[in-house]
Amino acid sequence: MLNLILFGPPGSGKGTQSIKIAECFNLAHISTGDILRSEIKNQTPLGLKVKAVIEKGELVSDNLLMELLENAIEKEKSKNGFIFDGFPRTNFQAMGLDTMLEKRNASISLVISLEVDRDEVVKRLLSRAKLEGRVDDTEEVISNRLQVYHNQTAPLIDFYKKQKKFVEVKGIGSTDVIFDSIKEIVSALI
Repeated sequence: MLNLILFGPPGSGKGTQSIKIAECFNLAHISTGDILRSEIKNQTPLGLKVKAVIEKGELVSDNLLMELLENAIEKEKSKNGFIFDGFPRTNFQAMGLDTMLEKRNASISLVISLEVDRDEVVKRLLSRAKLEGRVDDTEEVISNRLQVYHNQTAPLIDFYKKQKKFVEVKGIGSTDVIFDSIKEIVSALI
């Protein structure tokens, strides 16, 4: 079973690349962002709580995400594995994910980090906000999201480096060039 994590700051291209990777390797694409947006769109009680948190640029609680993730993993048993897009974001989540996978006699195969500088991320997110009408992508919220990412998420790099499961990929260039770099790395695992 191939289980990947695609890592990187907001706007680094995780969503785009994870979909391509999922299709190429027959993996279930697990995007916490998509799961949360679906809850918001459907205006579930959970979705309304999530909306307030996301609009401030803060992270949704670990316990809430773990519950959503467990449900998503259960639904996708028929694939060759998973690609996690936007998860985990904290050490607690990473350990929880490891526990979930261990219950299924599996583990994380590799963490791929898309490296994109701050100016490029801000440019991408502001452009996306205009195209998609995403209210969570204002300049103030983007700055807050990047700060949250660096404070809470970036320490995961050490967590996965210690396990020798971490690799960086340049996240600037055409989506196809970036994907080819990722595909080459992942293909070497199979």
